[in-house]
Amino acid sequence: MLNQSGGNWKRDSLDLKLVVGDVTKPSAGGEPSGWITWGTPTSLGQTTLKTPKAGLNDFASSGGSGVLMEDGTLVFPVIAFNAENTGFSMIIYSTNNGSTWSLSEGMSPAKCETPRITEWEGSLLMIVDCENGQRVYESRDMGTAWTEAIGTLPGVWTKSKSEVSRDVSLHVEALITATIEGRKVMLYIQRGYISGEKRATALYLWVTDNNRSFSLGPVATENAVRREFASSLLYSDGNLHLLQRRDNNKGGVISLSRTTEELNTIRSVLSTWSQKDVFFSRFSIPTAGLVAVLSDAAGDGRWYDEYLCLNATVTNAKKVKDGFQLTEPDSGVMWPVNTQGNNVRHVVLSHDFTLVASVTIEVAPSNNTPLLGATLGDTNSSHTMGILYTADNKWETIFNDKITKSGTWEPKKEYQVALMLQGKKASVYIDGKLLGEEETMLTGETPLELAGFCFGACEMHNSPVTVKNVFLYNRPLGAGELRMVKKSDGSMHGGVSRALLLLMLLGMWGIAALY
Repeated sequence: MLNQSGGNWKRDSLDLKLVVGDVTKPSAGGEPSGWITWGTPTSLGQTTLKTPKAGLNDFASSGGSGVLMEDGTLVFPVIAFNAENTGFSMIIYSTNNGSTWSLSEGMSPAKCETPRITEWEGSLLMIVDCENGQRVYESRDMGTAWTEAIGTLPGVWTKSKSEVSRDVSLHVEALITATIEGRKVMLYIQRGYISGEKRATALYLWVTDNNRSFSLGPVATENAVRREFASSLLYSDGNLHLLQRRDNNKGGVISLSRTTEELNTIRSVLSTWSQKDVFFSRFSIPTAGLVAVLSDAAGDGRWYDEYLCLNATVTNAKKVKDGFQLTEPDSGVMWPVNTQGNNVRHVVLSHDFTLVASVTIEVAPSNNTPLLGATLGDTNSSHTMGILYTADNKWETIFNDKITKSGTWEPKKEYQVALMLQGKKASVYIDGKLLGEEETMLTGETPLELAGFCFGACEMHNSPVTVKNVFLYNRPLGAGELRMVKKSDGSMHGGVSRALLLLMLLGMWGIAALY
């Protein structure tokens, strides 16, 4: 609040106040018979707040949802200000059902505000808005120490220092944890664009199990009359609710709506993820860290991810069982996995991954020809890695401008090829054996802002090659695990085909939300 003093406007001290409401219980089988009865706001600073942190003068609620921890601790995000009016993010919590409250010992770096929090695998996650983008922090000791958790929440594009224009409005607004279809997931709202709009006016709903992420498209949009100020999510009694606050110069309004269709899609997608994990486990294929699989589902120039999240684009190729035959000089498969499209940012990989695929070179090329390549980049550098095959039946590895011959290949023979990144070390494998490796200039301090894979014609002419059963992991695989990712020897054919029929029937209408 502002008060005038001596001809100048000064802000009153900000205080944390707690309001407790009683919810009228519904009658048997009926709707609630009354509203929430709110109590009188109580100043925590003057009553139940223990050991205020020195040097912090003012406090404000962040507007985000609170968290009820598994041990019963109540936690709310707050913003604290020092004498210079610099903001910090922290939490306030109670271990005795609100009788007394404590501020966390630790807090975010300066000028990181508007925290959103949730509990995940025993940790508190906190997303904050900083000067150079959003960051994710985690704490296992109720905020005594906060550690930056790069890649912990895969859908959040964090800590961007790139000179490339990044719209800071593309941020996460709401974050909650829920258990749906027996799987613990995080649901979050992210700002994005609607086609033709020049600013981020849409709210996109995402679901993630911290391994893969699925977008359900926009669930709300701003308009010229009312501006969206805040949003929050609530999952309760098997229902998902979206809380929105809209405001203009004439006043504001708060609305609460059920997202029934989106929740049905989430249930279908999570069911598909579980079915796929079970299916691949039957063949002893590792599923820990498995993000996406490209196999037999395809159409309209796309190679569909069996987990419904990351589809690839196919150019001028012939569909074959479990994959594609790249028959023309310009045939290729492009698979961008870390993207900033016209609507939202999406990060799948950090600095650890493994890509495994079955490939067959049909005929010898006339020149050195790319088989599989990856383009990687963070805010400090970029890197390319891949494998080529030569006219004299040799393999070649490429790491940026360094090309090395190693080993031989045979026409019509199927090989398992793998690209792996572990921190700064990039590696290439053929049939589980190391073909080459190189240290990269990637720092590992920020997520990969650019990550994409290409089979076939990647700015070069292609020679006929067949690509099948592509597996993408968000971690390095051991030598034994690489051998467990099967080549397309026919053992999976029947199962994949039947599973994909069910997948398409249950989930295809959800895929449409991605485009």
